[in-house]
Amino acid sequence: MIVSKFGGTSLADAGHVKKVFNIVAENSERKLVVVSAPGKRDPADQKVTDLLIDCASDIISGGGRPKSLDALLGRFQSLTEGLGLDGGVYGEIKDDIERRLAAYGKTGMDKAAFCDLVKAAGEDKCARLTAAYFNLRGLTSVYVDPKDAGFYMSDDFGNARILPESYDSLAAVLRGIKETIVFPGFFGYTKSGKVITFSRGGSDVTGSILAAALDAALYENFTDVDHVYAVDPDLVKNPLPVREITYREMRELSYGGFKVYHEDALVPVFNKGIPVHIKNTNNPAEAGTAINKSKTDAGEAFPVTGISSAKGFLCVHISKLMMNAEIGFGRKVLQIIEEEGLPYEHMPSGIDNISVILKERFAPPEKVSAIVSRIKAELSVDEVAVRNGLAIVMLVGERMLRTIGTTARASGALAKSGINIEIINQGSSEVSLMFGVDANDADEAVVSLYKEFFTH
Repeated sequence: MIVSKFGGTSLADAGHVKKVFNIVAENSERKLVVVSAPGKRDPADQKVTDLLIDCASDIISGGGRPKSLDALLGRFQSLTEGLGLDGGVYGEIKDDIERRLAAYGKTGMDKAAFCDLVKAAGEDKCARLTAAYFNLRGLTSVYVDPKDAGFYMSDDFGNARILPESYDSLAAVLRGIKETIVFPGFFGYTKSGKVITFSRGGSDVTGSILAAALDAALYENFTDVDHVYAVDPDLVKNPLPVREITYREMRELSYGGFKVYHEDALVPVFNKGIPVHIKNTNNPAEAGTAINKSKTDAGEAFPVTGISSAKGFLCVHISKLMMNAEIGFGRKVLQIIEEEGLPYEHMPSGIDNISVILKERFAPPEKVSAIVSRIKAELSVDEVAVRNGLAIVMLVGERMLRTIGTTARASGALAKSGINIEIINQGSSEVSLMFGVDANDADEAVVSLYKEFFTH
């Protein structure tokens, strides 16, 4: 069995859904299809998920009929008509979306649960449309609701995780279905029956979970590019394609801002050793990029596989004389952060100082202020300072471990471009090298590093 996931750009309009059908129909091993919500049809367009979020926000703010509702319904009407589906299909979609929007405040539904209920409509309706179109074209297919398949998740609205027991449920249900399965990505259900979502881009995670649950031979991820590239094509014209990449490299790059893949998506398939292929819906004949446990191309010329950047970080700098001699200091810092309900990203340190890097979206000012106050009061430090507006730049490559001078070349390239390195962190595996820079310098930093490692 092959599990094939199609991203939002692959389902943006009727023409793209027809391409998806052709891809699935040409290979009988593609038995499970995971779909995202329809994406942008052109650069000026809005993604369906963004329209849904706008509608939910309007309802929460008490603004009456959501301003984006007509545009949202228009997207689905255009899809149903363009696919030649019966008008009743659109009517069911319209009714369901309006029911979701009317649910706020009823039976104790809070903002977080309401937002997830509304956001999930994009994938849910797209999956139903896709299954209906497959059947219209003669490919016997069935839409499967995640609840019916036992796709249960933790109670963290907007950032949920799959519950381990779901894997057995998914395998038991889905293996018994003979038809082509169309499964919505991005959302599942809590044990209490509420709709709940992963973080944005979570359809990649859904596909990976299903591939792992079914011990698939291959997990395909269809998008709108021929390959993963060594750097964002929006920053560098015609960057080098990456034809082969390891799980670890891809996860590091995704965490550091690669747009192609959700950072958590590889964990389930990695645990099962399932290969992943990233391919282009608009050019399915192209080999794409293969993701495996290890590389087979021993002749690759570059120690660095890829470079990425992500903005939206802050750093809490802590200084205390003789910190290195104080047993448990780092644990106490992390305990304070944990008790304030925040995850941390990195923790580079020196003899008398330590820095904790947090994502700004998880760290509202009041939480950061509480952390700073507690560190001062409970740990008797000399100084605590917060630096907002940081970006992380990731230099990633399995072969960096065996290459002398990579860090020197990288820091030299940034220095030549006048970019100040505020933080540097390298894991013991040396698969990745992270630089913290001012967010305004992030794009230039990526370009400088690409020139250093890929054009010399």
